[in-house]
Amino acid sequence: MFTGLIEDVGKVQKLERRGGSARLSLSTALPAPEFHIGDSVAVNGVCLTVTNSSGTTLSFDVSPETLDKSSLGRLSSGDPVNLERAMRLSDRLGGHIVTGHIDCVATVAERREDSGNILLSFKMPVDKIRYVIEKGSVAIDGISLTVNSTAADSFSVNIIPHTSQLTTLRHKKAGDTVNIETDIIGRYVERLFSGPASGKDSAGISLKKLMENGFA
Repeated sequence: MFTGLIEDVGKVQKLERRGGSARLSLSTALPAPEFHIGDSVAVNGVCLTVTNSSGTTLSFDVSPETLDKSSLGRLSSGDPVNLERAMRLSDRLGGHIVTGHIDCVATVAERREDSGNILLSFKMPVDKIRYVIEKGSVAIDGISLTVNSTAADSFSVNIIPHTSQLTTLRHKKAGDTVNIETDIIGRYVERLFSGPASGKDSAGISLKKLMENGFA
């Protein structure tokens, strides 16, 4: 589990393809002794498991599913990546609840600058945009951000100078791709209201049921 508050911008050393999977190696300024084999790290918002830690270098195995559902397969040597270690239960939740499980890849549709802020709009699949709501939370390449506005197949965010300086978003331009994780709460609410996949109780949770049980 993560918060969407980036701790370091690392640099890709190598993405080595191994059939349908890959091995990703990157460098980081984060304290090397604090990383152990099996630790979870969000790399551009994707939860990966540390398979090797040596000096300032971290290595991860990337599954075919992850390569298919995220933008990690597009990384090249020298590319910057957002890094966040898994949160501790005692940590302040300064961003929002981020799982590191990517919903889709979006494309930067427009970049504008205004008074030191960067305004970015993203185009994303229509079937995913319903999980993005105005003034709600979204994780873009692992960064917890507030949604400014939404449209039928796009949404926009405002990047303050602090965030642009400490993340990879300062480099983004029209046509670039990013990993999107929508707010997990919305997805669970939709799932509860739609009923189980088995179809045994297709009604799911309804307003009537909530009222009958004193929840509304």
